[in-house]
Amino acid sequence: MDYAGTLYIVSTPIGNLKDITLRALETLKNVDLIAAEDTRHTKILLDHYDIRKPLTSYFEHNKVTKGDYLIRQLQGGKHIALVSDAGTPGISDPGAHIIRLALEHNIKLDHMPGPTAVIAGLVLSGEPTDRFVFEGFLPSKPGARKNRLKGLMNERRTVVIYESPHRLLKTLADIREVLGDITIACARELTKKFEEVRRQRASELIEHFSATKPLGEFVLCWNLR
Repeated sequence: MDYAGTLYIVSTPIGNLKDITLRALETLKNVDLIAAEDTRHTKILLDHYDIRKPLTSYFEHNKVTKGDYLIRQLQGGKHIALVSDAGTPGISDPGAHIIRLALEHNIKLDHMPGPTAVIAGLVLSGEPTDRFVFEGFLPSKPGARKNRLKGLMNERRTVVIYESPHRLLKTLADIREVLGDITIACARELTKKFEEVRRQRASELIEHFSATKPLGEFVLCWNLR
């Protein structure tokens, strides 16, 4: 089968701008268009490596209309790089939508592997890594969040979740209520200057982040073995 353009799924640094592969840089330099979750954020990376390519926004609230536009560009022979704000597109971000859409339209895909906070948080957690489950972001509504946690009560694999700073304390409180005062590896600012991994009980993390404002994106890991 002949393909028109290619959609390149390009992993970008989760913090440290040096954490990008040579292949990813080469791809970003050679594509016709870069579809970015936040063009302002991606421009920092591109400027750092002196890459001058057209940018277009592709995020949660425009993924349907912009997805159709990107497919038309690909069908017309354009090569497009898909990047998220940080890490690997398609992992808990709108990139999953355009990837599925490309497959439905027989568009060729290629992946430039690289950083992802799931793995970084997991390996730094000290929890077993041979079997784990990634739950992404838990629901924002308290009832739904607690129900999701109840579904993990019998999970014996290491659980990995993402959480934002403004919901961290609520999530930690729900974990303590549903799963008990378990030990959690709480990682933030991964690969950045102020990277921190705290391995404490839920109650201790709540006490700490009640006194110290949560900053940065968080990866939480625990194992109920």
